[in-house]
Amino acid sequence: MSPPDESSSDDVRDTGPEGSGVVSWLRWFRHTDNGTVVFVREMLESAAVVAAIGLVLFAISGVWPPMVAVESGSMEPQMERGDLIFIMDESRFVPDAAQEGTGIVTYQQGQQSGYNSFNQAGDVIIYRPDGSAYRTPIIHRARFWVDEGENWYDRGNPQYMNGADSCQELPNCPAPYAGFITKGDANDQYDQVSAISDPVKPSWIRGTAEVKIPWLGHVRLFFATTGVPVDVQYQSQQPAQVTPNGTQYAPPA
Repeated sequence: MSPPDESSSDDVRDTGPEGSGVVSWLRWFRHTDNGTVVFVREMLESAAVVAAIGLVLFAISGVWPPMVAVESGSMEPQMERGDLIFIMDESRFVPDAAQEGTGIVTYQQGQQSGYNSFNQAGDVIIYRPDGSAYRTPIIHRARFWVDEGENWYDRGNPQYMNGADSCQELPNCPAPYAGFITKGDANDQYDQVSAISDPVKPSWIRGTAEVKIPWLGHVRLFFATTGVPVDVQYQSQQPAQVTPNGTQYAPPA
């Protein structure tokens, strides 16, 4: 894209259409070689292309924005900081193995059915922890479903229980309500054990992760102060902090 340049070889400037009226001005705007107008025209064309791509992605995904950036490493090696993730409404194409009443396939269901996403069984979901609109969304894998009042200790992997020996030693056990138990692939505890979130209600889920574009998310992270970032890691031993725009995040390990 060229910067504005009002000069010409014959020192003649095109300053406007010969005629008057909207049509004449539009025709002049489309075809003039005036440097400033060319610059503005190219900027508008680029913005139109970006907007068109965004609308197409929205039409496909049913989620806005349809792309989120990974901020930290709790989903490594499947997702790394700076990856851009295309997400889709979980109800768009519901797999046969999905949890009844939802469009989500859990890790345990994926193991039984052979359903994989990002190199492991089950769906990776984007959800708002505890359903809060003021906390940073989390992108973790749905591990299994629990019903209200269920003692889910025996259904979980003991490695992710933070050393607990029974349901009574765990937060969120018995389950306060029905929802998903979740975990980052690189984390050593379930989110519901490390106090990231209560069991994830289907209404808290923004969508499922579908496609990864490496590194492109660094652009979004650079401008993260103008939007809501998506954080994939939470260290329970570190207190949450509040950013100037009101979103919460966990300091990186």
